[in-house]
Formats: sequence, structure tokens, C-alpha cells
Amino acid sequence: MLFRLSDVKKSYGGTEILRGVSFQVNPGEKVGLVGRNGAGKTTVFRLITGKESTDSGDVFKANGLKLGLLDQHVDFSTGETVHTAALSAFKEIHDIEAEMRALEKTMETDHSDPILERYAELQIAFEHADGFSYAARAEAILLGLGFTREMWSLNTATLSGGQKNRLGMARLLLSSADVLLLDEPTNHLDVNAVEWLENFLTEYGGSYVVISHDRYFLDRTTNRIIEIENGKAVTYTGNYSAFLEERALRREQQLREYENQQAFINKTQEFIRRNLEGQKTKQAKSRRNMLQRMERLDAVVSEKHGGNFGLKKVERAGNNVLTVEELSIGYEEKRLASGIDLSLHRGEALGIIGANGTGKTTFLRTVLGEIRELDGEIRWGTKTNIGYYAQNLEELEPRNEVIQELRRVAPLADNGELRSFLARFLFFGEDVFKLVGDLSGGEKGRLALAKLIYSQKNVLILDEPTNHLDIPAREALEAALDEYDGTIITVSHDRFFLDKIATQILAFEENGVEVFDGNYTGYHDWKAAKKSVRTDGSSDASNGSQRLEVTPRKESTNDENEERTKLSKNQRDRIEKKIGEIEKDIQMLESTIGSISAEIADPATSSDPSKLANATARLTNAETELSELYSEWESLSGSI
Repeated sequence: MLFRLSDVKKSYGGTEILRGVSFQVNPGEKVGLVGRNGAGKTTVFRLITGKESTDSGDVFKANGLKLGLLDQHVDFSTGETVHTAALSAFKEIHDIEAEMRALEKTMETDHSDPILERYAELQIAFEHADGFSYAARAEAILLGLGFTREMWSLNTATLSGGQKNRLGMARLLLSSADVLLLDEPTNHLDVNAVEWLENFLTEYGGSYVVISHDRYFLDRTTNRIIEIENGKAVTYTGNYSAFLEERALRREQQLREYENQQAFINKTQEFIRRNLEGQKTKQAKSRRNMLQRMERLDAVVSEKHGGNFGLKKVERAGNNVLTVEELSIGYEEKRLASGIDLSLHRGEALGIIGANGTGKTTFLRTVLGEIRELDGEIRWGTKTNIGYYAQNLEELEPRNEVIQELRRVAPLADNGELRSFLARFLFFGEDVFKLVGDLSGGEKGRLALAKLIYSQKNVLILDEPTNHLDIPAREALEAALDEYDGTIITVSHDRFFLDKIATQILAFEENGVEVFDGNYTGYHDWKAAKKSVRTDGSSDASNGSQRLEVTPRKESTNDENEERTKLSKNQRDRIEKKIGEIEKDIQMLESTIGSISAEIADPATSSDPSKLANATARLTNAETELSELYSEWESLSGSI
């Protein structure tokens, strides 16, 4: 065990964030920590590192555990350069090296055994700490994260916020931490740097826990997912795609168990109501006591909606929406890209990728006519009506209320219609009267998308539309864009998003611009094949227990009702006795299923494949037996 959270609870200002979180992380595990914005993921990190304390529950850590945290805000010592900041991760090696240099000076005049022995010890320690290759490792990581050799001498005080975060990551990856805690590590990386980080973590021998909204990144770097939902933690084996499949199966199972129990409860309550004052008072009271003792299953909570981004119907544009021929973009003093040729038809989606500063946003602004092209030709088709989503959300007026901001694109709409539309973007009640300047980044992003969608444009130009959205909101946006009748041009670092919507990729690469028919994964594999590099995709295997199909209960017919009246008193008594026995068996099985489910949720089981397989098999058998008992109970109950 590296660390374990046991029934941890945490509240802020009376709002309960964590309501009994329990999970364990073991050596070698590569964990993705997922959940909606505000679910408590970063709070978990702060509790693990000791920056905050629990309200109740415990955080256990292995003796001497060294944690490495990539925080959202990184600071450096005054006067540090990029290179020295990266090398500061090797303080232990520097200390050993400094003592060795001092002893070498001493050994010029002193050859005593204690001096020589200490020097030998330091040499072994230096080699054990990888002292001969640490500088090369630091340089490789700096280059991988986008710090060219020309940048190594820069003072850290001159770096942008994004550069400081990347340098903080470099320092962390060079540390000798037992477990890395990575909070949104891809936020300030371009596609090339993200791919480098994925490869680094894939080959990394240690453990890490990563919080990320980048689903493609989670797919390639994790072998276990922990979801924080409704203040609890649920563990899934496999990467993000496997998690989605297993979570759907688990919720299906939970829904079935809940519905079965509710049917059982409702029928029992009806029996009690009809017979409490009649001839079967004793049986009715017995069943009432049984219901009072029964452990009720929680209703299955449907996934909190990420927003309903349903796009309005738009006017049909001509078939040829955009044609670009031999286009050069940039500025008089700096040409960013040349020779761009592409043709975009109605209903297609162009995904634009490339490193920061290569010209992606400049391309958008050029085709929009905000920047003049240097060479070439841009032709828009007939009946095109263009809407633009800027990644810096510059179109929003911070002094407006939310509803006033939406009214800017619909001056004649009444308040009721505007409020209904904003509710689809998770602005409820008094939220619509918040000032735009007071909104979070995610809220501003949703409002900007609401404006764009309400305006009914048939061409959407989107600059990093998923930047401020959590995973459920991204999924909702993807579903809406998939149904959109118009044409889409989008810059995005979200490769999962591009896989979902892109029909064509425009890639700004170091050696020029490339156009590819297909989505991001298709382009990535094609590019890798061009370089004769073997591509190894991630597995989507999932571990879900077999799911049972419950036969719907038939409605009673008149013949069946007539048959019941023919039963003798002895027959009815025997049936009622059997029903009572089945009810006791149902109680015992439900208790057993609850115990096995708790066992599966226990980190000690979920992290051990053999234990997990055994528990899953026992759960399946218990569910099968319970389903049979419910069917028998319903059949017998319907006969009297």
C-alpha cells in the first residue's frame, strides 16, 4: 500500500463535498481520478498531501512515503533559470556531489581510512541515485515538454503561467517521488507535448494518480479509474473507455435490483393494506415487520446532466461551404504557414491541430476575414451564416447579467424563452441574473456556447470549445454537434472530442501543413505509419459481472382470478407458508448481495484480480438466485 483513504468526509461552509470516500492506491498502479467539476478531486489531493485535514475518517500513508504533487500554481526561487529549476529536483545528488568535491580536496593531503571509506560510500550513493545520467534526463524532459535549448537560460520570473506549469511538471517528473499526484497535467501542453507525456508515463515504472478532463490521455495512461460521485468513490479496473462500459453495466444492475425490490415492497404493502384488519392480520403484521427490517436500496441516481446543447435547426447552406487554395497565413514580419489547400462540404467537420504558435487561431481569423491572407484564395459558399466561439471568451460582456448576454443575439425573445434555453446550459433559477464577470471559466464557456447555438448559424467556427468544460459537458456538446446539420471548423487539443466529430484534420506540423480525411486517431496512425513507427493502441477490456434479464410480470387474467377462488384453505395456507419462507430467503440474499458489493468496492478486493473475479462470480450467483426467488414469490403471491 502507498496510501489509503478510509471513510473520509470533508465539508466547506456547510456544503458536504466528500461523504465517506474510501480507496487505496498500491505500488505500480496508474490511476485516473475523475468526476464533475466541484466533485472533490483536488480536495482528495490536498488531503493526501496534508495541506488540509479531514472532518472525519482517516488518511493512511506508508512509512516514509514521498509524494510528488503537480499543483495548478507553481513557484520558483528568485534568480533560478529554466535549467537550474529543473536540476533542483536532484538536491540529494547535488549534496552528494558537493561532499565528494570537498573530500577530493581533503584527500590531496589526508589519505586516512575514514576519509577513503566515506568517499567510497558517497561514490556508491552517487551511482545508486543515477548521478551519472541525471543531467541528460533533465535535458530530455525539458525538450519533451517544449523547452528548447535557447530557453534554458531564461529566468523563471519571465515565464508565462503556462510555461511555469510545464517547468513545474518537468521538475516533478525528475523527482524521486514514490507516487506522483498530477492535477490536470495536460492543461498547458500542446498536442506534441501531451503525446510525449503519454509516452513518458506509459514507460514510467512508478505509481501516479492523475486528475484530467482529457479522456484520450486517460485512455493511454491509466489502468484503473476512481470516480468521485455524490461524495463517494467507486473503483473501476481498466482505462477510461473500460470505465465507461463497466459503469453503464453497474448502473444497469443497480437499477434492476432497485426495481425488483420496489416491486416486492409495493406488493407487500398492498397485501398489508388489504389484510391488516382481516383474517390474515398475523401474516400482514409479520410482513410489515419484515419491511421495517429490510435494508432499502438507494434509488439509482441518473448521471447529472452535462448540459443540453441541442442545436436548433439551421438554414441549409450550399454544398461547397469553404474552399481554400494555396493559402499563406501570418503577418508581414512572420509567415506562419503556406500552401494550405482544402475543401469543406456541408455537414462536414474540420478539426485543426498543431503546436502552440503554429498558426491555428491565425487560420481561423484569416478565413473569418479578421486578418488578411498573405497569398492564396479563400472562397465561402452560398448561404453561409458564420458563428465564432473564441477561446478567450472575448465576446462576453462582463457587466451584463447572464440573461442580458443571451438577449444580445435575440433582442425580441421573451424572458421565459430565454430562461428555458439557459436552463439547457445549466443556468437555473437565480443563476440567470448573475453577472457574467462573476462566472467561473466553465460557466462562461457554457454561456458563450448558448449564445452561439441560439443564433442559429449554419457554420460554427470554434476555438478550443471544450477548454472550460468538464467531461459530462464535453460529452453533451459532442452529442449535439454529432446531430448538427451545419458545418463545423474547430481548433482543439481534445483528441477524444476530435475523434467524435471530425471528418477531416488540418495539422500544422513543423515541416508544413497536412490535410487528412478522417478523425484524429486516423491521422495519428497515418502519421506514425509514415515515420515507420509501430503504433500500439490501448486495451478496452472491461471487468463487468454478467447481467441478468428479468422477465416482466404478466398482468392477471380473468381465468387466473377465477382459478384463485378454487383454492382450498389448506392449499392457501401452504402457499402462504411458502411465501413467508421465500421472504426470509430474499432478506438473507439481499444482505449477502450487499456484503459482496461492499467487498467488491473495497480497494483490497478491486486491486486484486483473483479476489475481484471470485467476488464477482459469487455476486452473479446470488443475483441469479434472488431473481428466481422474486419470480417464485410473485407467482405464488398471484395465486392467492
